Amino acid sequence: MLAALPSALLACLPATDPQGYASVAAMIRQADAALPTDGAASGQQLPAPLVRELVRCATLAPSSHNTQCWTFAQQGLGITIRPDLSRRCPAVDPDDHHVFVSLGCALENLAQAALAHGLHADARFDAASGAIQVALAPTPAQATPLFQAIAARQCTRGDYDGKPLSGADLRLLENAGTLPGVRLLLLTERPAMARVLAFVRQANTAQMADAAFVRELKSWIRFNGADAVRTRDGLFSVASGSPALPGWLGQLAFGWLVTAEGENDKITRQVRNAAGLAVFVADRADKAHWLAVGRAYERFALQATALGIRNAFLNQPVEVAAVRSPFAAALGLAGQRPDLVVRFGRGPTLPASLRRPVASVMV
Repeated sequence: MLAALPSALLACLPATDPQGYASVAAMIRQADAALPTDGAASGQQLPAPLVRELVRCATLAPSSHNTQCWTFAQQGLGITIRPDLSRRCPAVDPDDHHVFVSLGCALENLAQAALAHGLHADARFDAASGAIQVALAPTPAQATPLFQAIAARQCTRGDYDGKPLSGADLRLLENAGTLPGVRLLLLTERPAMARVLAFVRQANTAQMADAAFVRELKSWIRFNGADAVRTRDGLFSVASGSPALPGWLGQLAFGWLVTAEGENDKITRQVRNAAGLAVFVADRADKAHWLAVGRAYERFALQATALGIRNAFLNQPVEVAAVRSPFAAALGLAGQRPDLVVRFGRGPTLPASLRRPVASVMV
């Protein structure tokens, strides 16, 4: 994103991450080793340490711009998840679609973590309030491969190796990402991927010409490790391949260097070095189905992580309303709303994103 800054200038800049970022990222992903693995739901209330651990796992889910748009509350033997609309992104997400997809991702993490600790999660959604009531009941503990992947899962925004995946891996991804009410389209043929790329570029160009979108995006970028550690949210620029910069310089350089042309070139390269694209489509465009999309995507992402496969969003054509319908028609989905577009493939990991402390999302 900002990698085009002259190397001589970068060499003169002071250090902007005194080794703090990596240690905080590791701490966030460290489980409470003292927790029992089963029998945790005796009595009329969950033990507080278990609640904190389940919420910690839930917050390791992805969210739009890493806004972490959720709150959690203990309710006896259950946990309630609610949207935190103070963290919504109205420019990119005017109808809160991404908010509820993000809540679905958090719910799936919580359900996987609960099962690993001997609890079955039964979720019920109240569309009027936006609250998800998660009842937890004892069950045999099972640490699934999806649970074991929670700490390592990331949206990897770098380049992939361009190599195809095996049929067995593709079937595992498809099975994980398909749930009742949610379809998953896996596109691995280059002509089909090129057609999607054309819509991604068109929508990206529209977004980069939208001052409100650019202003909102820039507000969530953390240009160095120290700023990222201070807020523990947002998009760490280094995780997208850009250098760490002082905040003031990052704000200034963003307007110079983040252009539609440059982003389109990067998107083109990254689609071409992906093994494939995944498009998630719900049966209906409502909050309950958006939650289901989030759960389906998170299962896909956790399964991918368990297989050593990276993924990242390319949601531009579902975010720009003028592009969304033609994009759906090109996929044979006329009359439906595509929900997510994801590239996937094998490649290196990048710095893990941060999360706010559990105490700050508990209400």
